[in-house]
Amino acid sequence: MIAETGHFALILALLLALLQGTLPLAGAARGHEAWMRLATGTALAQAAMTMIAFAALTLAYIHSDFSLANVFENSHSLKPMLYKVTGVWGNHEGSLVLWVLMLAIFSLAVALRGGGLPLDTKARVLGVLGLIAAGFLAFSLLTSNPFERLDPPPVDGRDLNPILQDPGLAFHPPFLYLGYVGLSVTFAFAVAALMEGRVDRRWAQWVRPFTLASWTFLTMGIALGSWWAYYELGWGGWWFWDPVENASFMPWLAATALLHSTIVTGKREALKSWTILLAILAFSLSLLGTFLVRSGVLTSVHAFAVDPARGVFILAILTAAIGGALALYAMRAPSLRPGGLFAPVSREGALVLNNLFLAAGCFTVLTGTLYPLLLDVLGGATVSVGPPYYEIVFVPLMVPLLILVALGMMAPWKRADLAGVLSRLKLLVLVSVATLGVVWWWTLETSPLPAFGIALSVWIAGSVILEYGERIRIFRCPLRQSWKRARQLPVASHAMNLAHLGLAVFVAGVTASSAWQTEIIRTMSAGDRQEIAGYTLVFEGAEMVAGPNYDAERGTFLVTADGRHITRLEPERRAYLVQATQTTEAAIHTTLLADLYVVIGDAVGDGAHVVRLYHNPLVPWIWGGALLMAAGGAIGLVRRRGAPP
Repeated sequence: MIAETGHFALILALLLALLQGTLPLAGAARGHEAWMRLATGTALAQAAMTMIAFAALTLAYIHSDFSLANVFENSHSLKPMLYKVTGVWGNHEGSLVLWVLMLAIFSLAVALRGGGLPLDTKARVLGVLGLIAAGFLAFSLLTSNPFERLDPPPVDGRDLNPILQDPGLAFHPPFLYLGYVGLSVTFAFAVAALMEGRVDRRWAQWVRPFTLASWTFLTMGIALGSWWAYYELGWGGWWFWDPVENASFMPWLAATALLHSTIVTGKREALKSWTILLAILAFSLSLLGTFLVRSGVLTSVHAFAVDPARGVFILAILTAAIGGALALYAMRAPSLRPGGLFAPVSREGALVLNNLFLAAGCFTVLTGTLYPLLLDVLGGATVSVGPPYYEIVFVPLMVPLLILVALGMMAPWKRADLAGVLSRLKLLVLVSVATLGVVWWWTLETSPLPAFGIALSVWIAGSVILEYGERIRIFRCPLRQSWKRARQLPVASHAMNLAHLGLAVFVAGVTASSAWQTEIIRTMSAGDRQEIAGYTLVFEGAEMVAGPNYDAERGTFLVTADGRHITRLEPERRAYLVQATQTTEAAIHTTLLADLYVVIGDAVGDGAHVVRLYHNPLVPWIWGGALLMAAGGAIGLVRRRGAPP
């Protein structure tokens, strides 16, 4: 009965979404106030129905109701409770219910917090969100029904994909979905603005919080996925430019550009047309990523669906949303007034260049992702676009972008003197060049590129410190007064500085872990020793252990340094009983400056095993930097008293 209630609630949610997506838009076009006011009520009711459907599916997983095909395919009675719950979205059908739930919650936020919006604008925004919800609800009900029954019901389930039974990947999809769905709100505001032919500071103030929230959630989701791949797949790396990874990275790049573009629109009412286009493209890339993951055109360790028939439906949604929005943009964007002017050398000018490099970077990732697929569709040779392509094409575009961070932060609004900006940065230039020289000499590298990456990190971090110090006049006035000035700074200023500081930490982590990783692969028997990066590892042997729904072979390594005991590492090879699938569980010793990473492989006889050892310098800084960036985004969402919501 619970499943039927959820199914019925999902059907009602579809009907309410259709109502929300039609009458309010018609009312806004005709000036019919009662129809426009209907948007809020239908958004509330649709959210309630979607919550009921999601709760029903969750209860089915918790109680192991294997009469539901979805629960049977993705759960098991022996599975830990955490993964019973997270198994709800660890599959195609359940993840769609999570998607529409988050879309309903965002619509609810617009409905409840949109009191300051003009009635017609609010109706149009909620109407567009209703149409998007209707598309995904229809997709769920017609092609991916999560409440389909089995008769007779099986005794037990087939279990969740073992690689998804992990905390990192359990919470990775919800954060990504919050980012994807949040971009649907910016998309709805962009379409509403095109319908009205009006973009102003007020519009930018409404769009920016949703953009910032989406960017923050995407940052967290991508970081969680990268962290999971690092320790779960046992390959010692954190990013492989997998097409599914790119599917989330492209919306993040577009959202980053949109976030900076809304600043210029809010300040100068400039870049209106470009900001609207970015809002459309950011959500379009989210839909494209959804299509790639769910259509069956990609095979990946974390792709959800392999049914091309479903891809036709999601392709129709993608075509309608992107095609309709771009057609409207082509008709209405030329009528938008350009707004305020600014000099090329200014903070606005730096933000424009920032946008250009981000857009170019996004295009290179899009090309590398789609080119093999298009070539395959056209009957060409099968090719693989991997890390070398992105290192040659994408990375060089990011270098001037990172240099611009400091120049943009130090440049005043509207008009700047380039010589004056550079004079304020001359000490930082010297420190950065000195860092490059010292790191290059210390590492004895023939190439200066890794040292240049560390110097870029110092350049960004130094610009944050310098800009913040100038604003609070540190060492130029009494400390008490500097503290008072710091407390009076806008919340957005603290958020920006923290996010940019996180970027600096991230760049240092990426550079060091990529350039100076140490890797040793060898066969070890009990009692064998291996030196790596100043550590001594002694293999004490392997034993079989039992988990809740798996058996594991666990190796034990005693780690010492200069005769001091450091830790004991216990990597595992797990064999999941139901799906007869093996996974690798790396053992990692983390310090502030590096990871010692151990993976135990296949047995080769007489108690010997293939062992992979890695020493990854500064790799914890990658996720530390991402956390700082996300924290900056979260702080930026704090609203000052009297500020617009």
